[in-house]
Amino acid sequence: MKNKAYPFYILLALTSMAMLTGCEDVIDLKTETGPSQLVVDGWITDQPGPQTIRLTLSAAYFNNSPATTAVGAEVLVTDDEGTDFPFSYNPKKKSYEWIPAQDTLALGHIGRTYTLTVRYEGETYVATNQIKRVPRIDSLAYEEERFPIKPDKGPQEGYIAQFYARDFLGLGDTYWIKPLKGGKLNGTEASAISLAFDGAFSPGSPSDGLIFIQPLRQSITVNGLFSAGDTAGVELHSITPESYYFLLQVRQESANGGIFAVPPANIPTNIQNVKPNGKKALGFFGASAVSRAETVIDPKKAKPKS
Repeated sequence: MKNKAYPFYILLALTSMAMLTGCEDVIDLKTETGPSQLVVDGWITDQPGPQTIRLTLSAAYFNNSPATTAVGAEVLVTDDEGTDFPFSYNPKKKSYEWIPAQDTLALGHIGRTYTLTVRYEGETYVATNQIKRVPRIDSLAYEEERFPIKPDKGPQEGYIAQFYARDFLGLGDTYWIKPLKGGKLNGTEASAISLAFDGAFSPGSPSDGLIFIQPLRQSITVNGLFSAGDTAGVELHSITPESYYFLLQVRQESANGGIFAVPPANIPTNIQNVKPNGKKALGFFGASAVSRAETVIDPKKAKPKS
């Protein structure tokens, strides 16, 4: 009797699947398109040479076209000693630039506070940030590595590079670690942002005044292993705690997907309209001191795989 029951359940299951398939409807999701907002992408440093600030306009959620540049703005950076640094629009780069009188001159200096002022379409926006101290990079090292399974990016065999630097004594130092390859930034996607809080990942860790922990040191090896002859490097940027939490949320939102995704949240901005009821802006204005080091991968000097 039991064997005779199986075809009935199979038929019932197939019928249910057919009904579910036949009831599929195409939903055309329409979203409201609000007014565009000014988006500020500005980060000044203590490095000599030109400085760049990018201004664009926000677009509709499903608009995948390149961002529209906000042309015709007045852009000015002023330090806490009253020195003005005007930025001019460069149509070739579609950004605003400050060009020093000499290539050896720098806009930013450690300990100074900088205010950005942007005037655009009758609105005035301001933001303030400070350049914090940055540790010296003591050295760069690399060792042989072989992955048991071929990775999606890079070779299966190669070298893991890491940097050595020591956090300053005193709680609250925050950093942005930028990997370099061939003298250029490597791993520029938001999900690859590497941040440190007192030499560790987050506040509360017993890492104040110590050498950066190994996962952070090795975070300069991204997008696959290095090969012999490659130039590996790092830029260590000092940032304010406000900048740290802004970048942390940027990284979190960029990885917000899959079955465990949560509703996206607006990322806080330090760009404020001087008029309380004026148009809002998006983005961030940051400032950093930079410590940089590079080395060429030499197999004869590499540490053997442990």
